[in-house]
Amino acid sequence: MRAPKADEMLYPELFRAFERVRWDLDKDINWQEFDASRLTEEQAQTIKMNAITEWAALPATEMFLRDNRHDSDFSAFMSIWFYEEQKHSLVLMEYLRRFRPDLLPTEQELHAVRFEFDPAPALETLMLHFCGEIRLNHWYRCAAQWHTEPVIKHIYETIAKDEARHGGAYLRYMKKALITTGDAARSAFAKIGVLMASARRTTQALHPTNLHVNQSLFPNDTVQSRTPKPGWLEHWLDQQIQFDMTWEAKVAERILHNVSLLFEQSFTTVQELNRFRKTFTGNTSASNAPCL
Repeated sequence: MRAPKADEMLYPELFRAFERVRWDLDKDINWQEFDASRLTEEQAQTIKMNAITEWAALPATEMFLRDNRHDSDFSAFMSIWFYEEQKHSLVLMEYLRRFRPDLLPTEQELHAVRFEFDPAPALETLMLHFCGEIRLNHWYRCAAQWHTEPVIKHIYETIAKDEARHGGAYLRYMKKALITTGDAARSAFAKIGVLMASARRTTQALHPTNLHVNQSLFPNDTVQSRTPKPGWLEHWLDQQIQFDMTWEAKVAERILHNVSLLFEQSFTTVQELNRFRKTFTGNTSASNAPCL
């Protein structure tokens, strides 16, 4: 990973890179291969819930822009991230519109997941979403294997690749943050890295859409709690696509691999990363540090 300069804007390069690989909703999805006999009711229901969950890119973008007003480079990148994430919701809804219009989410169902997130430390939020992209990449690859209908399999494979690219872009901004904020960034990234690589120790699906983000709305302050079926995510992961410990280990491995690249030292276990994190405890306050 090429190290950026402190005053280098990443947005122009990322814009060109993403333009070269962006897929077309009409031309690049194999709609003509749809096979109704291979789409189950259970699977169709999960597509609706995923379409609603992906709509949460809207409030997430509003959060990013609010909390990164000082950083025009990162805020400009949000124009790319928001466009591509909203297209994930759109392509899932287009699938339903064509093949199961009775399950198409209503505007009210979509709007329900648009709510204000409490302000949070920008560096920690950046790392949280970086890990979230890694997790989504693996969730969607697993979902593609579970689905039996060829078009939706292709859609999940396509958006999984997007999530991986988004993670790569966030990693570039994290590298830049190490230059501009030093130990504040190291502390924030290590702290969230330990949390997000430890999901096998929790019963909660560790992804930004499943975390509490507005204290005044608790307990209805997660994206998942505001969907038509608040418990669907855990059921989807555990009982349907069967995102098991083998998959979870892959997520942890990718987080540790990328954090190793970021900090230029090897972390093979969460315990090693946690020991590194503790070297910053009391030395800096990530919560008060400027982002990027």
